[in-house]
Amino acid sequence: MITPEEALEYHRRGRPGKIQVSPTKSVVTQRDLSLAYTPGVAEPCREIAKRPDDAFLYTARSNLVAVVTNGTAVLGLGNIGPLAGKPVMEGKGVLFKRFAGIDVFDIELASEDPEKIIEACRMLEPTFGGINLEDIRAPECFEIEERLIEELEIPVFHDDQHGTAIISAAAFLNALELTGRRIEDTKVVFAGAGAAGIACADLYLKLGVRRSNILMTDSRGVIYAGRSEGMNPYKARFAVETDKRSLEEALDGADCFVGVSAAGLVTREMVASMARDPMIFAMANPDPEITPDEVASVRDDAIMATGRSDYPNQVNNVLGFPFIFRGALDVRARKINDEMKLAAVHALADLARQGEAGLPDEVRMAYPGERFEFGPSYIIPKPFDPRVLIRESIEVARAAMESGVARIRIDLEEYRESLESRLGRSRSLMRFVINVAKGQPKRIVFPEGDEERVLRAAQILKDEAMCEPVLLGGLRVRSAAENLGIDLGDLTVVEPRLSDRSDFYTRELGALRGRKGVTERDAARLLRRRSYFGAMMVRMGDAEGLVAGLTMSYGESIRPALRVVGLAEGQRRAAGVYVVIQEERVLFFADGSVNPEPSAEELADIAGLGASTAEWFGFEPVVAMLSYANFGSARGSGPGRVARAVEIARQRWPELKLDGEMQADIALDPERRAQRYPFAELEGAANVLVFPGLDAAHIAVRLMATVGGATVVGPILMGMRRPVNSVQPTASVDDIVNLAAITALQAQKEYQPWRSKKN
Repeated sequence: MITPEEALEYHRRGRPGKIQVSPTKSVVTQRDLSLAYTPGVAEPCREIAKRPDDAFLYTARSNLVAVVTNGTAVLGLGNIGPLAGKPVMEGKGVLFKRFAGIDVFDIELASEDPEKIIEACRMLEPTFGGINLEDIRAPECFEIEERLIEELEIPVFHDDQHGTAIISAAAFLNALELTGRRIEDTKVVFAGAGAAGIACADLYLKLGVRRSNILMTDSRGVIYAGRSEGMNPYKARFAVETDKRSLEEALDGADCFVGVSAAGLVTREMVASMARDPMIFAMANPDPEITPDEVASVRDDAIMATGRSDYPNQVNNVLGFPFIFRGALDVRARKINDEMKLAAVHALADLARQGEAGLPDEVRMAYPGERFEFGPSYIIPKPFDPRVLIRESIEVARAAMESGVARIRIDLEEYRESLESRLGRSRSLMRFVINVAKGQPKRIVFPEGDEERVLRAAQILKDEAMCEPVLLGGLRVRSAAENLGIDLGDLTVVEPRLSDRSDFYTRELGALRGRKGVTERDAARLLRRRSYFGAMMVRMGDAEGLVAGLTMSYGESIRPALRVVGLAEGQRRAAGVYVVIQEERVLFFADGSVNPEPSAEELADIAGLGASTAEWFGFEPVVAMLSYANFGSARGSGPGRVARAVEIARQRWPELKLDGEMQADIALDPERRAQRYPFAELEGAANVLVFPGLDAAHIAVRLMATVGGATVVGPILMGMRRPVNSVQPTASVDDIVNLAAITALQAQKEYQPWRSKKN
C-alpha cells in the first residue's frame, strides 16, 4: 500500500512535479542559436504562413497533445478544482510519453463555464496536434467535446468517456463470441450514467446492440420513459418503456452488466438472477461493483472484467488513448471519429483472440503462471503488451485515412516498421523485471536493515510483492522504523547474535574456510558482522539473494559474498555489470566494480559475463571491447591487451558477436564503423561495452547517469553461485528497489554463462 508521505515525496523530490520540457535540437553554439531563433527561425515561419499545414513539418505540433481539465471530476476526488487536478494531468502526460512517445502540455483551466472552456481550447488549437479532455464532469463534458469536435480541425477526445468504452467494448465482443450470443439479442444493463456510462452505451449501440435491449441505471435507479428526477438530455436518450425501477430488477435475466459506478453495488443475488453465461464488467475503481470471488461463489459460468490489475481482464484506459492519439497524429487527423474508435475496439479484440500466437516473451514472463489462451480469463490484451502500440495505432491510422479525416496518407507497412522501432526495450525494462519478480517473490536479505533508505525500500518491496525482505539488525531495525514512522508489519527482522541458526552457521563457515585460516572462533566473530551472516543465509538457503552496500565500500560489501557464497560452477571470476537505460536503447557496461586492471584473460571472462547479462535480460548480445585505439591504430600496452582479449574470447565463443579493440563512438555507430573500418566484423550497434579497466567503466557510468540522462541500474554482480548485489553508498530508495527486484529475478532465472555454449 502506498502511503500518503511516499506519494508526496515522489512528487516533490528533486525537480518538483513529473514533467519537463527539453529541446530536441542542438542549442550549444552561436550558430545553433541563430538557427533555433533569429534569424534562422524566420524561414519556417514564412513557409507556415504560406502553407499552414507545414507547421506539422517544422514544429512540435505533430507530436504534441494538450491534456485539458477544469478539475470538476478528478479521479475519485470529485470537484477539487484545476490546480489540485494538475498532478493527475501531469501523470496523464507521463502515460502518453511512456506508452506512445507523445509529448504533452497539461492545461488547467480556472472555469466551470463550458463556453469559456470551449473558447480556450479554440484559441489553443494552433499549438497542438490534438486535445485530450480529462476529468470534466458530466453533463458539461458532452457539450464541450461535441462542440470542439465540430469546430476544431484537430482531434478532440474525452478519455473519461471513450477510453473505458473502447476497452470494455473489445472485451464485450470477445465475451459475445465465447458465450455464443448474437449482439442484436443481447440484453445489457449499465450502472452509472455519467461520462463513461453513456459513452459505453453509445459505443455498444454502434457495435450492434439494440437500444431496446439497454437498461441504464444511475443513483436513483432505472432511467425509464417519463422519469423527471435527476435527468439530462444525455440520459434521456436511454430512457425506455419499462416497469423495472431498480438495478436488482434490471439485472434479472440480463446477459451483460457494465458497471462504472460504485464499489459493492452488485450483490451475489443479483448475479445469480442473470441469464446463462453472464458477462460482468465491474469497472468501478479502486474497488469493483462486485469482485470475481463474489461472483464465483454463486456462478461458475460468468465472464468477468474489472478495472484492477490483480484480477484477469483488466479494463485499463492505457490500452486506448496513447495509441489512438498515436495513429491520429501520424496521419494528421482532423478528428477522432466513430470509425477510428471502432477500429481501436476491433484491434484490441483481435489481438486477444490470437492468444499465445505471437505473444512476446516479455509479456509471458511478466505474468508468470497466467495462461494467454483466448477464453474467459483472457478477453483483453494485457496493458503492457507492446503489440498494442503497433496493432491499434495502425488500425486507427487506417480508419482515419479511409474515412477521410486524415490530412496525409502513409504507407502502413513502413508505418509498422517505424512503430516497431519505437518499442525499444529501454521503455519497459525495469517494469518487465519488476513484474517477473512479483510472479515468484524470493527472500532477499538486507544486512543494513536499520538504514532509513533500506527500510523504506523494504516497505515498497513488501507492499508491491516484489520480494520478501529480510532485515538484519533486530532491535535496531525496529527502533529505526518506529522513529521513521514505518510500519514493519509482518516483515522478517533477524538479530544475528540471537538467531537460532548462529551455531549452525558458525560450524559451516568454519568448515568452509578452515583451510583459509578461519577457526570456528574466527567464524563466530565474523558472523557478528551482518554482511557475513547475510551471506551465510544465502549460502545455506535461508535467503535466496542479498543486497547490501549503503554503509561500506564495494569491496567490503562483496568480499564476504565472494568468500562465502562463491562463484558459479565453472566460473573463474565475478564481474559487475551496469545496466544503462536510455530512451532509445539499453547498454551493458562491464566491468564497473570488481576487477581494477584486468589482464587479457580476465577481459575475455568479463566479455562473457557481459554477454550473459544482456542475454539474461532478453537481448542478443553484441560485444565491443573498448580502448582508446581502433583496431591497432596505437601500439600501447592497453590496446594490445584488449586486442589479445578479443582473440581469447573469439576462441572460446566463436558464435558470440564480438570485436575490438575500438573506441566507444565506433562501437555505438555502425555507419561510421562501416565507413572507416569496413573489415570490422561486428554487426549493428554494440549493446555490451567491455571497458579496459575499472576506472574507465566507472567514469563512463557516472557520466551517463549525470550528464547523459540515463537511468543506471547496478552494478549487477554476475558469475556468482547465488545472487548477491551491492548498491552504491549514494543509492536512492528507488535504486535499492530496482536492484532488489533484479536480485529476486536472478534467484528465479538460472544463470547461464556463455562458456556453457561452447559445445
